[in-house]
Amino acid sequence: MISARTAFEALREGNRRFVSELGTAGASHARRRELPVGQEPLAIILGCSDARVPAEIVFDQGLGDLFVIRVAGNIVAPSQIGSVEFAAEAFHTRLVVVLGHSNCGAVHATVQQLARPRREQSRNLSSIVDRIRPAVEGLLEQGPQRDAQTLELLAVRANIRMAADHLRHGSAVLEQLIHQDGLVVVGAEYSLETGVVDFFDGVPAPA
Repeated sequence: MISARTAFEALREGNRRFVSELGTAGASHARRRELPVGQEPLAIILGCSDARVPAEIVFDQGLGDLFVIRVAGNIVAPSQIGSVEFAAEAFHTRLVVVLGHSNCGAVHATVQQLARPRREQSRNLSSIVDRIRPAVEGLLEQGPQRDAQTLELLAVRANIRMAADHLRHGSAVLEQLIHQDGLVVVGAEYSLETGVVDFFDGVPAPA
């Protein structure tokens, strides 16, 4: 079993390679032939569906290295929790990363919806916005009115923290793994501008 700290360092180093354009991971034929027998992903990534943030590339990882769950706004709903539970139990993966990113369209839609409610928004899109809404509303309650750009910058991180906290405390299975088996849930933001992933919430302590 790969520890959360070891997996964290592998992701951080992989992102450094990606940013430096020194990526080495690839879909080799030898690796592909090994995977039908089983998998041991070093991390579970709950990320946004945004086409500009493919986790395997951002972290310079190859086939079988990451168990990736992608949904607009990196929101946490029952199906996402179930997917994380499955991977953590089935593969003994001990690191979960909630990966948001700058200029997130789902966060932007939520800020816009709070500023100017639109009745024509589809029920399906509303289900995403409604899960991000508490993070944005919390920011609005904290202080004076912010401009939309600043609010969105803060909301991206608030949404990541909220999702990570939901995983830590919204599942009896994950809570037990956290307290008894070394599971760690980390929040991180990917910068579309620089390619850097900033791990800012729940980072595992050095060994």
